[in-house]
Amino acid sequence: MHTAPNRSSGPAVDPVATDPLTLDEQVCFAMVVASRALLGVYRPILVPLGLTHPQYLVMLALWQYGPVSVRTLSDQLFLDPPTLSPLLKRLEQAGLLERRRDPADDRQLAVTLTDQGLALRERALEVPGAVMDGLDLDPDALAELRSLLHRVIAGADGRAGVGTGTDGVTRHA
Repeated sequence: MHTAPNRSSGPAVDPVATDPLTLDEQVCFAMVVASRALLGVYRPILVPLGLTHPQYLVMLALWQYGPVSVRTLSDQLFLDPPTLSPLLKRLEQAGLLERRRDPADDRQLAVTLTDQGLALRERALEVPGAVMDGLDLDPDALAELRSLLHRVIAGADGRAGVGTGTDGVTRHA
């Protein structure tokens, strides 16, 4: 049986109140746990759409920006092209998008939604509300959370290879 070490040799100290190195005091730990919990909310909501969360993010970017190069999509999603490529392959196999050589630049692959991919957007309109219900947060609380997260991202600008584009969207450098 595992027992806690005997700490009776010194004064009683509340470690949470005095120790900045507890898990509960770490922003990074809270963000990792919150991210996992959030993905757990998204997972069952996305199943009827036939999408995983990373695939959903790809579709969101394509619905927002339309046809784009793989490189541009990679920048928008903060994903390296080798990480993005298998996602695109699965979405292409599902009939939601097409990848073709860009006629203007044969070195670039252009990613375009199919009619099926465009139509999926209508069903996806229910996702944000379902997520809000799953988190038990009202729109104002979600807006505040999103704003704080954007501040965290902006605060890391230049320190972690993150930058903000001319359209105000924060991206990897």
